[in-house]
Amino acid sequence: MKRPSSVIATAPSCGVAFSLLILLMNGHAADWPQWRGANRDGKVSDFKAPATWPKELSQKWRVVVGDGVSSPALVGDRLFVMARESGNEVTRCLDAATGKEQWQDKWEALPATGPASGYSGPRSSPAVGNGKVITCGLRGTLTCFDAGSGKILWRKDSVPAAWPTFFTSSSPLLDDGVCIAQLGGQTSGTIVALDLASGAEKWSWSGDGSQYASPVLATIGNTKVILAQTDKRLVAVRFADGKLLWDLPFAGSGRDGMNTATPIVSGRTLIYSGSGRGIRAVGLDLQGDVFTAQELWANADNSIQYNSPVLREGLIYGYSAKDELFCVNAKDGKTLWLSPVAGRRGYGSIVNAGSVLFILTPTGILVAFEPNDKEFKQAASYKVAEGETTAHPIVAGSNVFVKDKDSVTLWTIE
Repeated sequence: MKRPSSVIATAPSCGVAFSLLILLMNGHAADWPQWRGANRDGKVSDFKAPATWPKELSQKWRVVVGDGVSSPALVGDRLFVMARESGNEVTRCLDAATGKEQWQDKWEALPATGPASGYSGPRSSPAVGNGKVITCGLRGTLTCFDAGSGKILWRKDSVPAAWPTFFTSSSPLLDDGVCIAQLGGQTSGTIVALDLASGAEKWSWSGDGSQYASPVLATIGNTKVILAQTDKRLVAVRFADGKLLWDLPFAGSGRDGMNTATPIVSGRTLIYSGSGRGIRAVGLDLQGDVFTAQELWANADNSIQYNSPVLREGLIYGYSAKDELFCVNAKDGKTLWLSPVAGRRGYGSIVNAGSVLFILTPTGILVAFEPNDKEFKQAASYKVAEGETTAHPIVAGSNVFVKDKDSVTLWTIE
């Protein structure tokens, strides 16, 4: 394991309408339609690193949208943003090229209170699919919009009407005409499946409380399952009917213990982490209704608090609660290198852009670094915000969309 001394530097017509509808229905390579991208894995498919990195990024536009750490969603030429403004939770559709507002919806909602009051706005990221946009408010209110017009198709309050200490943060997931949401509080949580078109409940599972991580989909054997971190467990429930297939005790530890990281699924390998619990990997198998999981390795060195790692060509890149960027071998779990980051308690967002990776720190610094199993090697560093940046950035082609404390900015790498 190598620990370097130097670290990250500071720094329409009918035809058009029809084309837009096709983009909103099917998307394309550059889309970032939900939390952590198309496959919820932080991976970008269309980025090409410049031969020479520019000294600065070019700012194309900046739009004030309100408070919140909800990450935007990008589909086609539209950017969907949720924030809090003047006592309302506000969803906006912006033209991605210009920042011009296409439509807006707002509804009165209470802010975060107690220890979470410093961040009064929503945390969950919109999900876009089948021509619809789903948002999840601070207190678990789900709203379905027509993506093109902004018309509300349905809205449902969280059942039960509860939320964790720092409020609802799990982001909804869309697949096969179904919306999956993880709602409720620390002692009364639920994973619910709703018909995307009508909002009607298809099933719900309520075997544990909810915390802050977002669920992912996986196909194990021939069965589609939802893998989710709850308050005290890691669970797999069947996508078709919500039946619990497997669970594993996994609660955060210590005073600030939380389950916040989105799991990684690679084939039949599940990689997961929680504050104070390190990183672990298990091999999954499902024969009929018999679900098995065999521990592959455990790495106690790098616990994740407020971000989710990425997997690239057998290497896991993450940002630990000790404010260290790390690289771990996904085959055996061994730490390959560590690099300190000028961050704050493990807040940060990592993007796998192929030839490079990006990390956005909470201080508004976007760093590009080279994939490497030997050492941290920085390619470029840019200042992209004056306020806090705890929402996840979107990298699409040469564009980088950054949500800070109250605004969204489009930067380009030119």
